[in-house]
Amino acid sequence: MCFAMLAFGIYLQHSSGLEPCPMCIVQRYAFIFIASVAALAAASAKKSVHLTGSVLLILGAGFGVFVAARQSWLQWYPPQMSTCGRDFYGMIESFPLNRAIPMIFKGSGDCSAVDWTFLGGSIANWAFVTFTLITLLALLVIWRIVIRHGV
Repeated sequence: MCFAMLAFGIYLQHSSGLEPCPMCIVQRYAFIFIASVAALAAASAKKSVHLTGSVLLILGAGFGVFVAARQSWLQWYPPQMSTCGRDFYGMIESFPLNRAIPMIFKGSGDCSAVDWTFLGGSIANWAFVTFTLITLLALLVIWRIVIRHGV
């Protein structure tokens, strides 16, 4: 799920010209963290690793839920002034390179803008759903480990 969400976000960025906002970038980092933890936990046969991995997944996905929910709220109730990011070329022209590079990773789109929808949901809404599903799946794994093995 994480790789699909990341791939689709990158597809929208490069083929459709949708620039990610700072909150989108943070959600991408959360997806990368979740995918890494899930892959490492899945590579092990130890139940303790699965349990620890599931707890880390809940923490990472919970963070993603929070960021996606905040962005969804901003989209439903946009602020008077947009303060989510600057344009890439403006940053390079206006700031020295040592200040511009960190700004580039902050994204440049408007966090409250809804540039794409599917079945009535924005990218942030679908990210929220995905993070929530990951949290529920991790809770299911913990429940199965505890019930089956009494850990």
